[in-house]
Order: sequence, then C-alpha cells, then structure tokens
Amino acid sequence: MHTLATDIGHPSTHPVDVRVQPATGERNRLTTGFRMFLAIPHLLLVGAPLAAVFSWTWGPSDRLEWTGGGVLGAVAAVCALIAWFAILFTGRYPEGLRKLAVFFLQWRVRAVAYTALLRDEYPPFGDGPYPAELVIHVPDETVVPRDRVSVGFRIILAIPHLLAVWVLGIGWALATIIAWFAILVTGRYPDGLYGFAVGVMRWTTRVEAYLLLLHDEYPPFSLD
Repeated sequence: MHTLATDIGHPSTHPVDVRVQPATGERNRLTTGFRMFLAIPHLLLVGAPLAAVFSWTWGPSDRLEWTGGGVLGAVAAVCALIAWFAILFTGRYPEGLRKLAVFFLQWRVRAVAYTALLRDEYPPFGDGPYPAELVIHVPDETVVPRDRVSVGFRIILAIPHLLAVWVLGIGWALATIIAWFAILVTGRYPDGLYGFAVGVMRWTTRVEAYLLLLHDEYPPFSLD
C-alpha cells in the first residue's frame, strides 16, 4: 500500500483511507469521452462504484446477494463469508483470504477512480503504482482481538451506511455526468465536484472494507 505526498483528503485516524492526487485541469478529453468503454475490462473484474452494496433478491428463496463487484468482487464476498465463520469460531481472519480481500479493494479503488473520471491514467490490472490509492492498516489480531459481536452482526450494523452511500452514490453519479460534460467542453473537472467525488469514494471504500471484515472499527459518517 502507498500513501501520496499530495492528495485529496486529510490525515485520517480511521484504518481505511483513500488518497487521490488531484487532477482537475488539463484533462484528456478523448479518453474521458470514451471512459465507460475503456473501463469495461476493469468493471467486469472488480466492479463499478458502490460495488459493495448488498441487495435482497425476492423469489422462490429470499437471499442476500453481493451486487456489482465483478468477478473478483464475488470471490472476495465468498472469502468474507468464510472469514465470518473463521472469526466467530477462532477470532482470526485467515491470512490468505485477507490478502485476497485487500488485493481486490486496492484494485477496485484504482479502477473506480478511473471510471469516475478522477484520473486519466489507465489503471494496472492487479497491483501497481497509481495516483489513486487505498491506504489500509490491517489489525494485528494477536495484539488487538477481533470484536466477534460486531462481526456476527456486521451486515445489520452496516445498514445505515449502505443507505447513506446509496443516496450519496446518486449524487456522485450526477456529479460525474456534470464533470464529463465539463471536461469535454473546458478540459477541466470542476474543483468543487472533485472533492465531493473523492469523499464519497472514501466513504464507500470504508464501508466495503467493513463489510469484508478487514477491520472492526465502525466507519465514520463523513467524506473526510
């Protein structure tokens, strides 16, 4: 994981943060115009913004589904389910499963930043340097025991945040559409919208990390 010297956001005490090097001026209008098509390979693998939202599917059998996370997101969801049982019974998150979940979330942050027009550089497939980065501090379970109660009720505890990021996601989508037109016409991403977009992505990523059981600290209701 990497931190960036110049980024959007403030020093965070939360174990999960998203840092983005600002890119509001001199944007690439050509790749912006075709951004959704260019991002398709990443969207298929790690999903679109708000990929961590769970939804109820009503039918012959009611079930809770992980939606929009791409192929790797579906794998990460299964890993989180296995880890849920492991933490409840042993107090430990299996290391291999944890690494995969972190890998997915790191890749997703880069892909979402590109898809949402926050950067013009094409993100790497997998790990690699990029000016939009996930910063995550994984707890040492030998020093800080996992909170099995919060793990057991994790989805219920996350409901207020899922509702919040769903509403914010609508605003983020509208801001991105406005930014898309602004970049095509002026070559700039409006400064005020940029900070909002990064803030929503940061909030959403913290909720995703919380749902993936990567830490037990409740996400703040904040864009910072």
